[in-house]
Amino acid sequence: MTYVDKHPLAADFPELRDRIHTLKISSAHFAKQLSEYEALDREIIRIEEGIEHRSDESLEHLKMRRVRLKDELYGMLTAP
Repeated sequence: MTYVDKHPLAADFPELRDRIHTLKISSAHFAKQLSEYEALDREIIRIEEGIEHRSDESLEHLKMRRVRLKDELYGMLTAP
């Protein structure tokens, strides 16, 4: 079985776990973006595990979208 790297936000930024929880409750925009990020991560994992099939180009596009979302979420998490 191939190891697939999962990217949950709280695992990638454990020092921001409390802030993630707070923003998830208090910011509809953050919650929406986080939900989209998590759905994208699950989709990428299914593709990498061979459960779903996509072209390499399509997979790379999804990964780039995930990176952009993570950057946006991180910006919200670290904003004063």
